[in-house]
Amino acid sequence: MFYLFKIFLLGLLFFISCSSTIKKDYMGKKLTKLQHEVTQNCGTEPPFNNEYWDNKEEGLYVDITDGTPLFCSKHKYDSGTGWPSFYEVINNESFEMHKDNKLGYERNEIKSSKSKSHLGHVFNDGPKDKTGLRYCINSASLKFIPLSELEQEGYKKYLKLFK
Repeated sequence: MFYLFKIFLLGLLFFISCSSTIKKDYMGKKLTKLQHEVTQNCGTEPPFNNEYWDNKEEGLYVDITDGTPLFCSKHKYDSGTGWPSFYEVINNESFEMHKDNKLGYERNEIKSSKSKSHLGHVFNDGPKDKTGLRYCINSASLKFIPLSELEQEGYKKYLKLFK
């Protein structure tokens, strides 16, 4: 009987440790509740009340979970939506598109191809003189690396985007 109890406890501990694992960002810190909800459960943060919607500093926006470079500040614009919006990506291969009908109409969900983290949605109402696309992205899925820190953070090869 005691043997069965030990097996039960070990199984329970294994289940708890596996199910309560919080994904960490690429820097080894635990994701906040909001970052986890957005990136792992396809959540959405509030408009106009998020970290990067009005950030005008030059730099890179990378995946909060694995550090993959996603967007350059040169391609960011004010879409009036309250979320960071970009008309271009750094590398198309860094993204996956999925159909999303959760709101009763079809949208294109965008995920990071490496981490599979939810980033936001892509719409066809972006600047017509650029790509015509609007990548509407949750700040909670991003980490901003200022231009002045790109080299020390390991993103030296992306400095060319700012010339």
